[in-house]
Amino acid sequence: MAVATLLESVKSDSSHWIKTKGPQFADFYWQSGYGAFSIGQSGVEALKTYIVTQKEHHRTITFQDEYRLFLTKYEIEFDERYVWD
Repeated sequence: MAVATLLESVKSDSSHWIKTKGPQFADFYWQSGYGAFSIGQSGVEALKTYIVTQKEHHRTITFQDEYRLFLTKYEIEFDERYVWD
C-alpha cells in the first residue's frame, strides 16, 4: 500500500470518528500535507519512549520547532510556505 493511500484513509477515518465525539470537534481537520519517515530497528525502543513521553516533551518544544529541527538535522530542504496550513 502506498503511503499516500494509507494517510488518506487514516485522515478520513479519524476525522469522521472525532467529529462523532461532540460538537467541540465539529471544526476539526487535518492539514493537507504530511511527512513520513522510517527508522531502523535499533531506533524502535527510543521511538516508543518518545511516543509515551510526547505530551511532556512538547511542553518544552513545539511540534513545529521540533519538525524544523528534524528536517534540518537530516538535511531535508523545505520551504516554510508549504510546510504548514
